[in-house]
Amino acid sequence: MSSAKADGRVERGNRTRRLVLRRTVDIASVEGLEALSVGRLATELGLSKSGVFALFGSKEELQLATVRAASRIFADEVLEPVADVPVGVGRLARLCGSWLAYSQRRVFPGGCFFSAVMAEFDARQGPVRDALVQSLATWMAYVEGCAVDARACGELRGDTDTAQLAFELVALMETANAHSLLTAQMLAYDRARTGITSRLRATATDPALVPHIT
Repeated sequence: MSSAKADGRVERGNRTRRLVLRRTVDIASVEGLEALSVGRLATELGLSKSGVFALFGSKEELQLATVRAASRIFADEVLEPVADVPVGVGRLARLCGSWLAYSQRRVFPGGCFFSAVMAEFDARQGPVRDALVQSLATWMAYVEGCAVDARACGELRGDTDTAQLAFELVALMETANAHSLLTAQMLAYDRARTGITSRLRATATDPALVPHIT
């Protein structure tokens, strides 16, 4: 086989993989990772079952690939918009705002992908649960890291428990996500923004440093 043909097959395979994963993250955010199946994806996307199976090899690998795909989308939607914001309490506030906007815009139709699938796997064992645990740990560490930076530059009080602060901020965000999905109302996001702003202003060395979260 010529290299040109081989490259063409690889690119077609990559395009198909991206197509499949864009669908799997949407399905999983609403119905869970267990709802994913080769047959369903092949039917919905007009592909062959053998072709879809060849891309992933097993249901577990399909689930893991879906988690990785969702992580990339999350980084693009939540982290990238605040990447250039200067270190400080303002960056922490805007990070929370970025997460709330990602959930409220329904980047995934089921709200936050990770909030949905973590509940599905929290009492299980195995590689998929491990991947989700790692995703949560990475996100919590990122939020806390922003708080540590804000404390180090003098914008959060020196006695701030950054791990506790990160936990509370994430809890407010996840509650807004869950309430909005269950009630089909967006008021929960406004309440979360108010709560996060109040918490940060109470902890900041100067409340005026905390911007209004949009």
